[in-house]
Amino acid sequence: MPNQPSDAEARWNIEPVICYPVDGLPRRDMTLYADAREGATKISETLVPARDARTFDITPGHFFRMSCPEGPQVGDLNLWNANDLTERFYTGKTRALHGTHITKGDSMWSSFPKLRPMATVTTDTLGWYGIDPYGGSVHDVIGTRCDPYTGNLLSGTHYHHCCHSNLTRALADHLGVPLNEAELHVHDVLNVFMCTGFTRDTGQYFMKASPVRTGDYLELFAEIDLLGALSACPGGDCSAEHSSDEAQCHPLLVEVFKPREGALEGWEPPQPNGYNGTHGR
Repeated sequence: MPNQPSDAEARWNIEPVICYPVDGLPRRDMTLYADAREGATKISETLVPARDARTFDITPGHFFRMSCPEGPQVGDLNLWNANDLTERFYTGKTRALHGTHITKGDSMWSSFPKLRPMATVTTDTLGWYGIDPYGGSVHDVIGTRCDPYTGNLLSGTHYHHCCHSNLTRALADHLGVPLNEAELHVHDVLNVFMCTGFTRDTGQYFMKASPVRTGDYLELFAEIDLLGALSACPGGDCSAEHSSDEAQCHPLLVEVFKPREGALEGWEPPQPNGYNGTHGR
């Protein structure tokens, strides 16, 4: 290889250092959440049509479950503080703290300056999948969302049922605002059920057929007052493409559960990050 130094082998073999050791990370009380989930009552459900998106509200201390009621399907999830849309899901920091994919016990963290758990995964029926021989795993926070801008850039297509467009329309309808105003709030997603990774040779983002099957679900505990939006990706299980009218697609279901009275005694929503915001000035 051109310009390869004589000590290249030694440089390659330097051991990595974890950027953000999480030993001091505040842990959510998973035992309390499990107890609170017992006997919880379903209070609402939202069916997300194939190649479309819907919004839903979750009260702090409630659980929400995303599932595939009819067949393999991946989804793109956005979360906001329902009272302040500038506080939203921060994929980059979630990835830095928990890894490229999240599962039971991991939280979805919010953007600066709040930087706090928005929701915590309590049940993942695909937790068994782990990391496959290709380096793929499920529920990723490394991808963005299929969008019309990248489609236009790469192939000149103007496809309007990609997840970015679906989320934009759903949020605009919910807020009663123009599309261009809603679009500013749409952000990088949790790719629910999507199986992804990076190729070992070129480091490129890849997808493969999701292992999700009818009845599988991802359930989370709402740590703060949430507005969610979920898009049923036009790629179906993303086995071949992710912006297409040809892929077989299915709806997604969002169910919200309210714990029984007193089940969360002692629990309080996480406070915003304690940094004083002066930036040294």
